[in-house]
Amino acid sequence: MALPPLVEPAAELTKEEVARYSRHLIIPDVGVDGQKRLKNAKVLVVGAGGLGSPALLYLAAAGVGTLGVVDFDVVDESNLQRQVIHGQSDVGRAKAESARDSVAEINPFVKVNLHQTHLNSENALEIFRDYDLILDGTDNFATRYLVNDAAVLLGKPYVWGSIFRFEGQVSVFWEDAPNGQGLNYRDLYPEPPPPGMVPSCAEGGVLGVLCASIGSIMVTEAIKLLTGIGDPLLGRLMVYDALEMSYRTIKIRKDPDSPKITELIDYDAFCGVVSDEAVSAAAGNTITPLELKHKQESGEDFVLIDVREPHEFEIVRIPGSVLIPKDRILSGEAFAELPQDKPLVLHCKSGARSAEALAALHKAGFRDAVHVGGGVLAWAREVDPSLPTY
Repeated sequence: MALPPLVEPAAELTKEEVARYSRHLIIPDVGVDGQKRLKNAKVLVVGAGGLGSPALLYLAAAGVGTLGVVDFDVVDESNLQRQVIHGQSDVGRAKAESARDSVAEINPFVKVNLHQTHLNSENALEIFRDYDLILDGTDNFATRYLVNDAAVLLGKPYVWGSIFRFEGQVSVFWEDAPNGQGLNYRDLYPEPPPPGMVPSCAEGGVLGVLCASIGSIMVTEAIKLLTGIGDPLLGRLMVYDALEMSYRTIKIRKDPDSPKITELIDYDAFCGVVSDEAVSAAAGNTITPLELKHKQESGEDFVLIDVREPHEFEIVRIPGSVLIPKDRILSGEAFAELPQDKPLVLHCKSGARSAEALAALHKAGFRDAVHVGGGVLAWAREVDPSLPTY
C-alpha cells in the first residue's frame, strides 16, 4: 500500500520546469503536486558506480532538487562497461566530480552535493542527516550494513540494490515506516556471509546493462516514496534474472531475533573482509611482485599457483603460473596435485583470495607456501605494464 509522501511540495514550478517535466505533470498520480515534492526532495546516492550511475541520471532527469553523491574513487577504464555516468574523457577523474558534471548536463536545475570521502562509522550519520532518502548502490557488505544501521538510527528510509553477473535484487528498508511494517536490511540478511564466500563484481563480473535494469527500479521506488504514490517494495524483495527475463517477489518479515541497533560499529571487522586465518597466514608470508620476478630470474625452483577462476586466467596471467582455483584448495581436492618438495607461491587478482588459499595450505602442512601481495594487478602495475587489467 502507498505510504505518505516523504517531503512537502515546493512552493512553485517555474515556467521552464513546467516545460521540462510536462510528461510527469500530465500523469494524474504525479501531477504538479508530485513534481513539486520531487523538486523539494533531497536524495543521497551512496556510490557513483554501476548502480549509482543510472540512479543519479534518472533522479536528475526526474527533477529531484538536491542530489548527494558519496564516492571517493576515481574512474577506471574497466568502469565504462557499465557506469554510464562516466565517459572516456573522465578516466582518472574523481567519480563524484564526473557524476556532478553529467547531472548538470541532464538537468541544470538540480543541486549536487559531493561527499568525496570514505563512508565510515565516524561520518555516516553526519552525511545522512540532511537527506530525505538514501539510495544504496554499494558492492560490499561492510558498507551495506553501515548504510542500514545509520538509516535506522536516523529513522530514514532507503532503497537498496544489488547486482551480480546476470541477477539483481532491490528492496526498500525503513525501520520507522508509518504503516508500522518497518524492516531493515538485517531482517533480510542478519549476518554477513563468511569472508570470500560471495565474490564481488570485480571478482565475479556483472552484465553491464543489468545496472540499468536494477538502477531504474531503485529510482522508481525512490519516486514512489518521495511523492507518496504506488506500493513500494517495503517488506518485499524483488529478484530479477536477466537470462530468464523473469521477475519474482519474495516477502520479507521482521526478524524477531534481530538485535536492536543502538550504535555504529566497526563494519570491516563485523563482515570479516578477510578472515583472521588469512590475515595470520599472510603475515610474514607475503612477497611483492618484484620479489617474485627476482625468484623467476634467479632460477629458483618453485611452483607459481594462480588461484583465480579459469575465465580470469584467460584474460591475463603471470608467466609460468599454473591454474588451481581457490575452491579446489579450500576443499582439499587439489592437495594431491601439489608437490611436497618445492616451495609454493600463490597469487590471485589482488591478494585476498590467495591469502585465504594460503591459510588452507598452511593448515594442511605446506608451511613454506607464500603469496603475492596485490596479485596479478600489482604484477601488471609494477613489473609488466603491457599486460591487460580487469
